[in-house]
Amino acid sequence: MSSASDTFLTMQHSGHNFTSDRNSSEQDSLQLDSPHLNSDLRIESEFPEQPLAQELPGIDKGEIIVIRSTRRKRNIAAYRQGGQIVVSIPARLSKADERMVVPEMVAKIRAQEGRQVISDSALARRVIELLDQWAPEISERPFSVTWRESMKERWGSCTNMDGTIRISARLQRFPEYVRDYVLFHEGIHLRYGDHGTQFQAIIARFPQGEAAQSYLDGYEAAEIALVPPSPRVPH
Repeated sequence: MSSASDTFLTMQHSGHNFTSDRNSSEQDSLQLDSPHLNSDLRIESEFPEQPLAQELPGIDKGEIIVIRSTRRKRNIAAYRQGGQIVVSIPARLSKADERMVVPEMVAKIRAQEGRQVISDSALARRVIELLDQWAPEISERPFSVTWRESMKERWGSCTNMDGTIRISARLQRFPEYVRDYVLFHEGIHLRYGDHGTQFQAIIARFPQGEAAQSYLDGYEAAEIALVPPSPRVPH
């Protein structure tokens, strides 16, 4: 099968003191499909300051995006979107404060995600539960279900010859119903290797299938929108 996620943190800026406020719902209206159209936002995808790159591994690889917003006065927000960590800061925040607060917010996001990881054995049990509930006629059971960090182009894959299922680690931070949809999808492949009429009839039983597919499609669209363009190679 080929995050705006639930992880969203805000922090209030007050001079050099920062206090966490995880209940805040304030978020900039970032236009992911065309961010340059919003004059209130400035995306800093590259950081020339060497200290920040040293303190924050991954920032030089496009994994982390910092947005300066003229509408954001005190609150600093961090959240997952399109496979990247987006940190939204006030436009007037100094570079010194930026170097202090961005690593802290990224660390909070990563720490929260680390606590949410589900074990491989729990994934396998969940596939069985979903098949029992929505496809009792499928008697095949997975031999193993494993997370795959390297799976970036697909959400999951199944080899029905040996009963192995692989799930993209990106799903670790997704809503449960989206993760269940992918697990159910791959579970059906234990019986049916293609997406023919029999497969479609079974996957349609999943109660939130359309919403889950829309979530996955939106995530992929955001990933594409947030990936910096590749430099052109002169001919």
